[in-house]
Amino acid sequence: MTQATTTHTQTSTGTFKSLKCKECGAEYELKALHVCEICFGPLEVSYDYSALRSKVTRETIQAGPNSIWRYRHFLPVASENPIDVGTGMTPLVRSHRLARRLGLNKLYIKNDAVNMPTLSFKDRVVSVALTRARELGFSTVSCASTGNLANSTAAIAAHAGLDCCVFIPADLEAGKILGSLIYSPTLMAVKGNYDQVNRLCSEVANTHGWGFVNINLRPYYSEGSKTLGFEVAEQLGWELPDHIVAPLASGSLYTKIYKGFQEFVELGLVEAKNVKFSGAQAEGCSPIAQAYREGRDFIKPVKPNTIAKSIAIGNPADGVYAIDIAHKTNGNIESVTDTEIIEGIKLLAETEGIFTETAGGTTVAVLKKLVEAGKIDPDETTVVYITGNGLKTQEAVQGYIGEPLTIEAKLDSFERALERSRTLDRLEWQQVLV
Repeated sequence: MTQATTTHTQTSTGTFKSLKCKECGAEYELKALHVCEICFGPLEVSYDYSALRSKVTRETIQAGPNSIWRYRHFLPVASENPIDVGTGMTPLVRSHRLARRLGLNKLYIKNDAVNMPTLSFKDRVVSVALTRARELGFSTVSCASTGNLANSTAAIAAHAGLDCCVFIPADLEAGKILGSLIYSPTLMAVKGNYDQVNRLCSEVANTHGWGFVNINLRPYYSEGSKTLGFEVAEQLGWELPDHIVAPLASGSLYTKIYKGFQEFVELGLVEAKNVKFSGAQAEGCSPIAQAYREGRDFIKPVKPNTIAKSIAIGNPADGVYAIDIAHKTNGNIESVTDTEIIEGIKLLAETEGIFTETAGGTTVAVLKKLVEAGKIDPDETTVVYITGNGLKTQEAVQGYIGEPLTIEAKLDSFERALERSRTLDRLEWQQVLV
């Protein structure tokens, strides 16, 4: 594996112009840099919206590829040929059965459980990050991951012909470990939680000069999440929803969906509307929800202890910004137990035929909790974001979903088993009614 050889910063599109500190406003060149050298605040990509207005209309977007790259001018890449593996434009499913179960009238599911190529929203951010990494001259790319990001980085690096070394906590689900190894990266399983993995990766990034998608390339990487906002607005007929519910890990996804909505408003692609932003965390790792409940504007790091490993970040980088968005949009941030997460996974599967991982179970469980608390109006157009596929975290539901009925290859054996299954169903309904 080799170090970066060049760091050119020019842009051909003219739409992204600098990196800007979210705290003090200091501006920097478009390099592999993520922390302000003055106040140590996080850096974010800033754009020339006048240039964007001259390039982008609803029609130009719709004429683009059926992927995130239909929004290329809103993304921090200079290349006319970005890394396109068909990522994005996932279904926005109008929910009927789940909506009826919860008492909602206008519920939609943004289903990134079927995103390509690795079945999670991380394919969006990695496609952007690796395109930018290639522009900046990196030949080796890496990440600190709770699983999904490692899968995406390994897969898209393989497609792009980049060397890849990814870092994960050693106790991850088997599906996520296999889902990285299949692409033949160097996979480092670290004895520790995600926050420890991330600290190690910061040291590696400094010493080896690799492109870490969620460290030194983070300002570019995080912009990919805006496409989840863009797509929902376009799929709703160029309108914003009234309320969204999304998972919170670092808080970046949540804040970038908000930024995506604001950029569409800025360019006149949609009418302005106050969209309520609600966030979902697992109780066993809920530093953002705890701060929100206690009225704090700072995050107290926690040690993760939850089945929802994909969102188990104890020291979330964008937590304070997520809290600010929840407050100013009149949204909410809630947490749910591991038991509620499993029930959320099952509820989505049995009502809508979507098998989500634990992050999605968390989001559905929080959606249910907010509805029951009267914090979501039944007539609001509500979008719930499902960010990953349940096939990656099968361990989470093993033992909670029953067993197959094993029968002989005979009709009478089938009839006995069928009657038994109907009896069990009746008993379950009786227990619910009691």
